[in-house]
Amino acid sequence: MLYFSKLRIFFISLVSLFFILISASNFLKFDNNLLNKKINLGLDLQGGSYLLLEIDNTPVIEQKLQNLTSTIRNYFKEKGIRVTNLKISGVKLYFSAEEKFKKNILDEFKDEKSNINPYYPRFKSHQLDIVEADDVFIINFSKQGIIELKNSSQDQALEIVRRRIDEIGTNEPNILKRGNDRILVELPGLDDPMRIKSLLGKTANLTFRFVTNDNDDSFGVEKLKYEDSSEETNVSKRIILSGDNLLDAQPRMNNETNETVVSFTLDRVGAKRFGKATSTGIGKQLAIVLDGKIISAPVIRDTIASGSGQISGGFTFQSATDLALLLRSGALPAPLNIIEERTVGPDLGQDSINAGMIALIIGFILVIIFIFVKYKIFGLITNIALVINLFLLVGILTIFEATLTLPGIAGIILTVGMAVDANVLIFERIKEELKNEKNNLIAFDSGYTKSRTAILDANITTLLAAIILFFMGSGPIKGFSLTLGIGIFTTLFSVYFIARLLTVMYVFKNKEKQGLI
Repeated sequence: MLYFSKLRIFFISLVSLFFILISASNFLKFDNNLLNKKINLGLDLQGGSYLLLEIDNTPVIEQKLQNLTSTIRNYFKEKGIRVTNLKISGVKLYFSAEEKFKKNILDEFKDEKSNINPYYPRFKSHQLDIVEADDVFIINFSKQGIIELKNSSQDQALEIVRRRIDEIGTNEPNILKRGNDRILVELPGLDDPMRIKSLLGKTANLTFRFVTNDNDDSFGVEKLKYEDSSEETNVSKRIILSGDNLLDAQPRMNNETNETVVSFTLDRVGAKRFGKATSTGIGKQLAIVLDGKIISAPVIRDTIASGSGQISGGFTFQSATDLALLLRSGALPAPLNIIEERTVGPDLGQDSINAGMIALIIGFILVIIFIFVKYKIFGLITNIALVINLFLLVGILTIFEATLTLPGIAGIILTVGMAVDANVLIFERIKEELKNEKNNLIAFDSGYTKSRTAILDANITTLLAAIILFFMGSGPIKGFSLTLGIGIFTTLFSVYFIARLLTVMYVFKNKEKQGLI
């Protein structure tokens, strides 16, 4: 019906004015929190860093198998089954056994009630596979086990990467999973990509271990280098404390030595262990090891029972801050390798904005000229609705503080074309109706009613495509599909409420005039 109640007119006017005001907040500053929102610019418009990280799960697999080694030895010892030559090579565990024990070993692994591995108590869960080849038993993770391990490592790594980046205060970072062993990090506006790369490239596996010269140490000994030199020293494999026992770590200035240190606080269990180790190890060196390198190895002078201490190592304030950040955020479950890196400068981002805005303006002007020449006064009405449509679209993006990318601008340009297309369908249908109907009111009402199905069909199919792109696509594709999807709703509102209202007002004033369109 070509009728709009006063309430509906008020509602349309209020919605339009509201979104025009919201859109203006991108250019003006308001004190109100609702009106003080802005659209965030994506990496390709603002500049920044793009990093694709790959998780190296080999150390995780080796650690799991290492834990399994002692479990297998102890378990079969209790069963009276002697296994020998337990060793790990690559991502497989090898061991041997006498011929008479081989069947028993295979039965134990297949038995659902067997509790050989405390981490994976049921081998029938397909986490681990065992085969016998050349008188040697080989244990390795099954395909399902590898997938589950990768998913677990990825979830942990994602959370820790997010913590590290949030601690730096990067604006609107985009951190996403890619497959089951990769993480995508987009950091718009980042001006120090090298620092981020350094922070994300460190596993931050912290341990406290005693320096020893006893090669017969029952826990084993390994040679480790100091972080700032090529000097090596023997360190016991026995871990006194790990980063898991840390509650907090902060950079501090040591007033006595006037050097920057990292002050740390331990949890209750860590404080107890640290106190016991420092009381029995007075006079020994305690190596503080980070990612396989010794940061410092101070001599224990007295018992430390307070649950707090300091790490020194010739730090600058920046390096101490970064180390404290790494320790607070926790150790990565596995090393991260940067396999793809892109940096977009702010100048290039501004060029993209300019190019996108020029394309939008040119397209917008051409559409306005075409529609005005083609439909005269109704073309003017369409153009007014088109401008308000853009305000509606930008306003919705502003409310949700969405991130606008270059493909997102392309989605806005496409929305302009779709909005005009809907009006063209309506006006052409009205022309057809006017050939058989002399009453302008009936002809215009029929034109809007009979063109509705075609317009809805076109927009619904486009909306379905936008939804599929949003959920199946990645970063840039999501930006395009988001603006396109929102643009479909704003287009339908502008066509059937704004443009139709203005059309009705004009037609009612000129209902006796012939050749309106």
